[in-house]
Amino acid sequence: MKANGKCQMRQTLIYLWVLLAGVLCSAAEPKADFYISPKGSDEWSGSLSTPNAQGTDGPFATLEHARDAVRDLKKSKTEDVVVLVHGGTYPLEKTVVFGLEDSGEGVSTVTYGAYPGEKPVFSSGQEIKGWKKATNALPGLPKEASEKVWIADVSDHFFTLYDHEGRLPRARSAGFIPLKGGSRNRLRFPEGKLKNWPNVEDVEIVVRPHHAWIVNILPLVSIDEEKQMAHTLIDATYAMNELHFLKETESCWVENVLEELDEPGEWVLNTKEGKLYLWPRGDAPPASIMAPCLKEYIRVEGEIDKAGPKDVPVRNLCFRGLTFMHGDRYLLAKDDAGLQHDWDMLDKGNALVRLRGTENCMIDQCHFAHSGSGAIRVDLYGQKNKISGNLIEHMGGSGILLCGYGPGTKDVNKKNLVYNNHIHHTGEIYSHSPGIMVWQSGEDRVVNNLIHHTPYTGIIISGCMTDFFAKGNGRELARTIRRHEISGLPKTPRLEDVRPYLHTHDNLIECNEIHHAMEMLGDGNAIYIRGAGAGNVIRRNYIHHMVAPMIMQAAIRTDGGQRDTLIAENLIYKCVSQGIILKLNNRCENNIVADIIAPPRGYYLSLREGPLTGAVIMRNIFYASNKECVFIDELPPGKGRKTEDRRGRALAVAKDADTDFNIYYCAADRALGKTMLKKQQRDGVDAHSQSVDPLFVDPENGDFRFKPGSPALKMGIVPVDLSKVGLLTTKE
Repeated sequence: MKANGKCQMRQTLIYLWVLLAGVLCSAAEPKADFYISPKGSDEWSGSLSTPNAQGTDGPFATLEHARDAVRDLKKSKTEDVVVLVHGGTYPLEKTVVFGLEDSGEGVSTVTYGAYPGEKPVFSSGQEIKGWKKATNALPGLPKEASEKVWIADVSDHFFTLYDHEGRLPRARSAGFIPLKGGSRNRLRFPEGKLKNWPNVEDVEIVVRPHHAWIVNILPLVSIDEEKQMAHTLIDATYAMNELHFLKETESCWVENVLEELDEPGEWVLNTKEGKLYLWPRGDAPPASIMAPCLKEYIRVEGEIDKAGPKDVPVRNLCFRGLTFMHGDRYLLAKDDAGLQHDWDMLDKGNALVRLRGTENCMIDQCHFAHSGSGAIRVDLYGQKNKISGNLIEHMGGSGILLCGYGPGTKDVNKKNLVYNNHIHHTGEIYSHSPGIMVWQSGEDRVVNNLIHHTPYTGIIISGCMTDFFAKGNGRELARTIRRHEISGLPKTPRLEDVRPYLHTHDNLIECNEIHHAMEMLGDGNAIYIRGAGAGNVIRRNYIHHMVAPMIMQAAIRTDGGQRDTLIAENLIYKCVSQGIILKLNNRCENNIVADIIAPPRGYYLSLREGPLTGAVIMRNIFYASNKECVFIDELPPGKGRKTEDRRGRALAVAKDADTDFNIYYCAADRALGKTMLKKQQRDGVDAHSQSVDPLFVDPENGDFRFKPGSPALKMGIVPVDLSKVGLLTTKE
């Protein structure tokens, strides 16, 4: 009887297992309204996941046709619509545009997503064929490239090239320092550095003009070898002279000339001859070499009234699990309107997926890789959009850009969520391009993102500096201003006059992890804010191992004129030069700044612009394990120092701020913290601060949790919980 009972139980379990297996199999064959497949046809209904046995019906072949089918379906269906895209490569020759008619109806959503477990790839790369090995000596070709270069006939003009490993580098010269006397469209070069090439229009100058924080790529129009003068088609951001802070740095070079094709992987395009020259990676003949034809793959575009007060957005559209690769590099145009320092351009089609006039749209779990421009933009009207769970890597431009209208009364880019994205190796062509940039966009949440290995800044929060409201029509910022909406400004406006038009306000930059930023350029940061409105919060971010030896960099920086910003509960560890740069009335509360690396500076907190009236420096821990440290660096007036800097800005001193309940501690020399504290208390601040060991768990290995009995806890300092910082494996 017991045996029969056990047998019946086993049979019941087997039956349940079979039933469950059936359910799982059913779940593994997801239902959708339409399907797309590289093996499909736009002549079919798109209602089948795979072609039927007769080959008379099956999935669609293109995203465009699926979009049109959804438009028809929505005439009879008001619920959610799902289009699933099978794995494989989908070649694109033109941008796929979604408009108002593609919105989800009411609260319903239209989703274009990857078929579960498969990887659909959208690429505008077109394979170049017909390669022939160069048998004769090519004029000017370096000796090391002899018998290694292949040639193909081409008719298109492109600026990036790809093989199976990713983007191939263009041939580039050694760097040089421009001679004095350059301008924005004239470059004076050392003798012999440039030639009057027959196809000079193909040649581009790459230059860091005057300042350390920007790279321009400019096509040439003429070269005078005798006068050592080159003219560019487009203006640089600043005059093309030696770098202001790095005068010995070779800040300029030339690209796309055959004389510089001297390394494997490099290529040169001569449009006059219609020839592409390539030294392939490896010893095999060129294979799967792709030239892109698009910069923008998907554009979701509402009804945009640029001059007027009202736009109509596309709503409730979702792209999930798709991959985008092999886009071309964008070019500067004469009528471009630059954001701060030309780090990007206003309303420009230079991202693979672009939301231009959208609300409640989503880009989720997508992959952006090996492209010449940016990954994602939210332009002009953009509200309550969600950009989450994406992997963005090896991009020529920015990772994610929220870009509203320029300063004026129109404030329609807000309340977006940038969450849990992994962004690395951005700015591989335009080196100044950040991982994430928020410009003229407010009330956004930028949270739980991981950003690393960028040549410049990790996250930029920016708007418009006051002095640009009084400037002419230059590319940087001035052209973005909506002057027809702010005609009543005084001739020389103050911050109070322009603040209503600074829409980068009340943003939350929280729980992001940033490391190995600032690997190439100078004068940058992990997180930077300037020209923004009030109420921005930079909180609970983990910034570590900013270890490239660059000057004038910091983990977190409030720049000239920025006010009303809270910097709180951040952990900063092993960063070169400076921890936090504080100016004016901004607040620095409950941060841990540990082991700032010197030289060049080793400043844990830098005070740079005053007066600091209304500023707060409270409940911070400044911890050093070595003697090369300056806990607070300030520029007070004194011998050889003025009360104002060269721009007339008051110099900052800690005694002007509400400064107290801080810990200053140097494990290698405890006297340093005690000396610092005595100085502060003589200035009438830091009355309750201490120079004591905060009792971290393991600071030598980056564990800054507090041991029981830590004096930090008694002072009300809140520990930073790193388990909630950076990428999260489960969505919260």
